[in-house]
Order: sequence, then C-alpha cells, then structure tokens
Amino acid sequence: MPQTKRTVKGVLGGLLGLVGLSAVAGVLATAAVTPAIAIAGVTGSQALSIFDELPNSLTPGTPMEPTVFYGTGENGKPFQLAKFYDQNRVPVTFEQVSPLLYDAILSSEDKNFYSHGGVNLGATASALLDYVKGTSSRGASTISQQFVKNVLIQECEKDASPSDENYQAKLTACWTEATEASGAEGIERKLQEMRYAIQIEKDYSKNDILLGYLNIANFGGQTYGIEAASNYYFGTSAAKLNLNQAATLAGIVQNPNRFRIDKKDGSWTKNGEPSNSEADGYADTKFRRDYVLNRMRIDGKITQEQYDAALAEPITPKITPTTQGCAAAGDQAYFCQYVRSIVENDKAFGETDADRQETLKRGGLQIYTSLDMRVQRPGVEAMRERAPQYVDGHIFGASGVTLQADTGRVLAIVQNTKFKESSNADKTKGETGLVYAADKNHGNSTGMPVGSTYKVFTLLDWLEKGHSLNERLDGRMRVFRNFTSCGAPFLNNDEIANFGNNRGYYGTPASFTKASLNTGFLAMASQLDLCDINKVAARMGVHYGNMTPITGAADRENKQKHNWPYESTLGSKYIAPIQMAGVYATIANKGVYCTPKAIDKIVGTDGKEMKLPESSCSQVISPEVAATAAYALQGVMVNGGTGTAGNPFDGTPLIGKTGTHQEWATAMAESSTKAATFVFAGRMEGNESFSLSRTWINGTQLNQVRFYVAKALQGAANQAYGGDRFPEPDRNLTRQVLKDLPDVVGKSVEEATGILEGAGFSVQVGDPVDSTVGAGLIAEQTPGAGKAPAGTTVTIVPSTGKAPATAVPNVTGAKFSQAEKALTGAGFKVAHDECKGGDTVTAQNPSGEAAPGATITLTCEKEDD
Repeated sequence: MPQTKRTVKGVLGGLLGLVGLSAVAGVLATAAVTPAIAIAGVTGSQALSIFDELPNSLTPGTPMEPTVFYGTGENGKPFQLAKFYDQNRVPVTFEQVSPLLYDAILSSEDKNFYSHGGVNLGATASALLDYVKGTSSRGASTISQQFVKNVLIQECEKDASPSDENYQAKLTACWTEATEASGAEGIERKLQEMRYAIQIEKDYSKNDILLGYLNIANFGGQTYGIEAASNYYFGTSAAKLNLNQAATLAGIVQNPNRFRIDKKDGSWTKNGEPSNSEADGYADTKFRRDYVLNRMRIDGKITQEQYDAALAEPITPKITPTTQGCAAAGDQAYFCQYVRSIVENDKAFGETDADRQETLKRGGLQIYTSLDMRVQRPGVEAMRERAPQYVDGHIFGASGVTLQADTGRVLAIVQNTKFKESSNADKTKGETGLVYAADKNHGNSTGMPVGSTYKVFTLLDWLEKGHSLNERLDGRMRVFRNFTSCGAPFLNNDEIANFGNNRGYYGTPASFTKASLNTGFLAMASQLDLCDINKVAARMGVHYGNMTPITGAADRENKQKHNWPYESTLGSKYIAPIQMAGVYATIANKGVYCTPKAIDKIVGTDGKEMKLPESSCSQVISPEVAATAAYALQGVMVNGGTGTAGNPFDGTPLIGKTGTHQEWATAMAESSTKAATFVFAGRMEGNESFSLSRTWINGTQLNQVRFYVAKALQGAANQAYGGDRFPEPDRNLTRQVLKDLPDVVGKSVEEATGILEGAGFSVQVGDPVDSTVGAGLIAEQTPGAGKAPAGTTVTIVPSTGKAPATAVPNVTGAKFSQAEKALTGAGFKVAHDECKGGDTVTAQNPSGEAAPGATITLTCEKEDD
C-alpha cells in the first residue's frame, strides 16, 4: 500500500484526478465527491496535477501459501507428509466453493458486485466525508476494493519476516494501516483502493475477483482463505458448507480476529470482560451471522423458512486444527525434518536464511520427496518392536536409513525416538528433534560412532594401492608400532583387542573382512598411509558429523595424542549414518558415488516445476576396485560372516559390514546393487551405563537391534527395487601373491623365525629330529626355499644333534660273505661268531634301523663239509 503521507488537499485532488479518468467521472464528480471537495477546499486543477503521482496499476501477486511436503505411499500415490506456513491457506477454484457462501458474501458485503465497475460511488463519497471529519469507517468498500485492500495487506506482510523481533507488531500495523486509518490517511487509502479496483475490474473477470478475495482474505489468526477457514472452523470443505456455516464465515471475514470462533474464552475483551466466547454463544459472531442471513433473505437468496431455521441455530464450531511442521508427519517426522533442513540450507530455495524461511512458510511450494513407504513402513515397525527408548534410565538411540544406490535418493529414515522440535523436547520422555541419521546441517546431529563399518576404507585403499585380496598377512594380536600418516612415520604404542578375545591369525584381507578382525586390518593399515585411508572416505562424501573434514594435516596433529591408527582404521569416528549408507551404495554402484538427495520434484504456485537442489553422481573409485571390494564384503553376509543376522536371505545378493564400538554402540551396513542401508543402535549418553551385549529388552539382545532393523529395511528395499549379481572381482586384485621363501636350514630357531616372519611368512616349529646338523639348528623346513604365497606357514624343525638312524639291510638267509659285503657297503660294521664265507646267516641284530657305522651282529649256520 502507498507509504507516502499526503495532505488532505493532495488526496482529494487525486480523487478528482481519478474521477477524470474513470468511466463515471461526471456522476462521481457531481454526486459523490463534491461534498468532500467543498469541505477540503480543493480545486479540480490541483487534483489533476497530483493524480498522476498515484500508482495506477496493481498486479495481485501470489498470496502467501503453505509449502507442502509429499511422500509416496505403498500404492504409489503421493500423500501429504507435512505443511509449513505463516498463513494457513488452501487455494480453491470457483467451482470448489458452495453457492451459499457466494450468496452470503455478496448479500452482506456487495450485493451489486456484478453490476458496478469496481466502486460504489455513493457509499464511497459518504466514507470520504467521514475520513475528512476524522471519523473512521470501514464501510463503502466493494468486493473489488476489499480484494485490493487484502492484496495490499499481503504485500505489506511479506515485508515482515518471522525472524523479526517485532514480527507480530508489523503484521498488526499492516492490518491497521489498511483498515483503520482516518482523516487524510483514510482518504488516501480509499482513493488508492478505488483506483486499483477500477484497474482490477478491467484486467480480471468478476468471478476471478470474487474468488481471489475469498482465497486471500483472513478469517482469524493464521487462517486465510475460505477453504482453510471451512476446514478449521467446521471440519468441512468450502464446497460442502451449509447455510449456517456459510453465513458465519461470511460474517467472520468482516472483522476476523473479533468474530473468530476458536477462542472458547473469548476473542476480545470488552470493558475488561471477555467477549464473543463459548459461554455467551459467540454473541458477536452470531449477531453478524444473523445480519448476513437477513441480507440473504431480503435479497431473495434464501426463503423465510430457511432464514428462520438458520436463525434458530447456535454457533457450533468444530475446530479442526491443522498441525504444521514435521510433527504432523508422525513416524516419518525425521525424514520430514531432513527434507526441511534442505529447504532451510540450500540456496535453491533462496540466497539468505530469511529468504529460505520465507520460501518454506510462504512460498506455496509442493515438494515431492523421495520417501517410499514400501521401505519406510517395515523399518518403522521393526524399530517399534525392537528398539527401546530407555534402558535402566538411560537413553537408547537407534536410526536407520536406506538410499537408492544408483541415484542417491533417500528412500527411508527411521528412528526410535518421539519427534519434537529440539527447543521443546524432553529427553526423559524420549523426545528429540535431532535426526540421528544426518549431520549437523541436516538435523543438528553430530554423527554416530560407526565402528568397524569404517574398515571398508582400509580395504579400498589396500586395493587401490594394487594389493591383492588374497595376500596373506600376519594378523596376530600384538602392538602394531610402525605406521605412516600423511607421508611421515607414526609410532604407536597401544595394543587393541579383537572381538571375543580372538588372538588373531595369519590370513588374507578377504578373511579379515569376513571376520572383521581388528588386528588383520591393522596389519593392512601398517602397509598403507593413514591419511590416504581417510582420503578415500572423503572422496566418497564422508565428513565428521559436526561438518569438519574427515582428514587433513590438522586432524593428524590432533590425533598424535590419541589412537589415530585405530581411529583411521577401525572407525571410532562420529559420522552421519546417511553418509555411510552412501559409501556402501557407491561400492554397489560400481564405484559411482551419488550425493544423497531427498527431493524428486518441486512445483511452484504457477504449476510449473522448479529447479532442484544440486546433486551429482561421479566415479570416485574404479569399477575394478569396487567389484573386488564387493567380492570381499559379500563374505560378511553369508554363513560365518559377522553380518549374517542382518541378511533377509530373500535371494538378493548383498554386501555388508558390521561395526561395534566397544560395548555401547553398534552398526550394520548392507547393500544390494539397487539399495543401501545403514543402521546405528546404541547408548546416547554415558559410556559406563548398560552393556549392549549383556542387556535384553522384550526378548531382544540390544547388540542385535541393528540386525533386525537393517534386515527389515533392506528386505523391503529388495522387494521394491530388486538387486542383481555383483560384478566378478578383478583378477589382478585377487591374484595369489608369491614371495621369496628364504632357506633357513642350519640357522637357530630364533634366527630362522625372524628371517621368515620378516619376509612375510608365518612360522611353526616342529619336534626336533635326528640330523647331522648341529643340535638346536634347523635341520629341515617345509616348504623348502623358493617361491611361496605370502603368509604361508613354514614349518621349521630343529636338530637333536644326533645322526639319524638308517635302514639296516636285511641279510638273514644270505651267505655270510654276501651279508658282510652288504652291511659294510651300507656303512655298518660286522661282528660274528666264527662265521665263514659259505655259512648261512640265520639272525642279525639290530635288524631294522641303526645309527650309521653301528655294529651288526650276525649268527650263522655252518656250511656242511
């Protein structure tokens, strides 16, 4: 509305200017304006010169409308998820309003609407006289002028931001300046309304103006437009209003905040006492309703019988509040809150925070999200059944998210808590507004400890460096001292245990992945650069939940005093589950990472689709590395793998990885080629409270909650989206790695062990054997020196220092001369009792084995003479 302050002369002169341009100038000048001019002492020439300064064109903008989020139901059809508004308004078409309402409005507000040119001349002149005298009057406005007035109020209100400290005062001022000004200001307002009304009548049809008025008008509080008013006050639609309801709403619009009927204790105060309350039957509203009914009777819109019947009815509201915000989304509230964070943070919805808030609550957008109830519902049900909110007075938190692998679309977000905006949440009641699945910018969470699901980055870096999945390593429990971090040596002095007190073993990255062996991954990491491991994570969209980078020089320096090798390898980092789901989706998607996105379509108030927030898909790891990593990760999801309990076993090939952060946090990641799921479940406070593995709630061990929820989400996604076989692993990355196997025969046991382990082999010491090698030295090794697979177990056997026994030739039955020759030829000595050459040997001792050079005693039978 005009902001300049003009004198009474100027305003009245402007009126004459308008008269000169209007089609009814003569009538208006003689019949309407003359009394006002006479009072003000203004000449026509003065008026004509000033009139040109007045705005002469009004283009009604789009009224403030709620922004509505939609999800997709199990039937494939969109459904309303939530709405956000400063003004609750539901625009309708002309046919969607009851004829009774049109009759009620026209009879009470502007019975000649369809015959005048936008201005009621006689009533206007009377109103102008009141303004000049300083008497405020709301009358004389046609529907066209009231439409103009509401458009101007709306434009004024758009300049007031909800973030303004005096927001409500500004809104009140917009209404007051447009409706209650008197004197010169009143004349200016009325004049501007007239000029705009005449122009509006030229540009729009009567039906358009009438409908525009009903769609924009305030009906009390945040209720705007006839459809929202019908919904709110009577729980019906504008098309289904009965006579009593139509007349009541037509009365309310005359003074909305006085005549509103949602305040049981009174809508205003009169002489210090509440007025227009349930106790007095909403007397003020009823008086106005009865006036409307009477005007309808006089105009012949209703019969006397209808009038009498409606007059006898009380004002009976059926207040049906419209809940705005994500609380209205119920079990889908955390998904809704994630989408809301996108609208509030992404520049696609405005350059500034204030712009984006205005878009959210006033922009009238229809935002179709990626929520798929086919996946969401089973996840919600599993969460309800398996994940408690409290355990022994401590908060237990659980969150699950599923992404479409080849697009990044967020299909589901489930959480075990009750949604309530964080500022009002009571955590003792299980309430929170934090979105556990998201980061600080998308739900005010700072991430969750993802545990061993982070090991995947060590696996990927191992493969990217050209190592084989089948290379054998020493994964036995010990202190892994020497690491490299950002190109520099990093000395570690801490030991870490394996799950279940497993002492570790020699194995391959494939076997380490299946068993999630901590020491096996540390053996891998000791041959890599810790910073490179974290850089792989960064390439795949990962950062800390508090929005800081996952790697960097500063990060490394901060970790010098902590278990940096373990954090970089085994995963005590706090990361948003949605990012970790994206990591496994990337592997399943042949190394192509797609940024998570939760909005499929945005429709503006003009019905046209708008540009979506930026998202992209890009190759971040090679298809060969992705396929080989997937090959290893499939082992996690089959019998014997740590993720077996999370597999729905529906025939869909899956990759996966489990994670456990000590005794207070667990995680499960899994993915088909089409959809990826990540679930966190654990304590949200106090590291020394209950133990997940030793606590059972409703028949569920708490460290198993992740499996139930992940299985429900992934199983539903498998059913909805299917899944293909994963590509075959790269041959080079699954090759058998052969290394030079040293010859350690003749070495001491200690020396031989050191040589073999230093060369990448495991060692097993056998029982001592007799040998010509010195006592305690290695007499034998199996396999022998040459080429052997890395990590092969080499058995070394020390010597007793004794020569090994050899076989004694069996000479029994031979002639003595032959026996003697055979034994001495074998290196033995011969003793006998007067045996001669032709005698037959009847016995020998020893007869089996004997030490080299031993004496063999022979017994003979004399040859017959």
